[in-house]
Amino acid sequence: MTHTTVPQPRLYPGMNLGHTDPETHKAAEELVFGFWVFLMSDAVLFALLFAVYETMTGSTADGPIAAQLFHLKPTLIETLVLLTSSFTFGMASLIMKFKRHIRLLQIVLIVTLILGLTFLGFEIGDFAKLARQGAVPQTSGFLSAFYVLVSTHFLHVLSGCIWIVVMVIQLSVFGLDETVKTRLLRLGIFWHFLDIVWIFIFTFVYLLGIL
Repeated sequence: MTHTTVPQPRLYPGMNLGHTDPETHKAAEELVFGFWVFLMSDAVLFALLFAVYETMTGSTADGPIAAQLFHLKPTLIETLVLLTSSFTFGMASLIMKFKRHIRLLQIVLIVTLILGLTFLGFEIGDFAKLARQGAVPQTSGFLSAFYVLVSTHFLHVLSGCIWIVVMVIQLSVFGLDETVKTRLLRLGIFWHFLDIVWIFIFTFVYLLGIL
């Protein structure tokens, strides 16, 4: 008597659809792997920006230092907003995997979008406040490095918000087909990656700068 071994779906970092949608799970393997390669290159970019910032923290050119410019409360609020958006996107991923309720999925994605835009609004307010204090990029090497690092993250979050808008529209047009699901999987990885990067920015730029 022979026993046939049923091949189990391979797992990859991120949301796996193996048992709820095996065909999409299989199609997503190469796409998600390729997207992780892209994110690793993006991680190298941020690592270089962190290294430059660390090198330039003492280059204030007699201008303001981090402790004089940064305030913990507004930055902590921004952090909580972005972390909440990561939670809501996680809920969206679970809805996509188990409930497959398009309208509910769109609502949760829109909530995530609102949180992302709220974060960007706080960031714009921070930049404006710094500018009113005369703390602009050309003031010192420290501020140049700060603006490049934080603005790069800002642009990534803005790109993620645009991506969410596109996905909400595609859900209305195409529903939860294979292409839309794999795009949502990659968007989820991208969004959580941005939250991780922001935690590093909050810790090493704002928190240590204030302390």
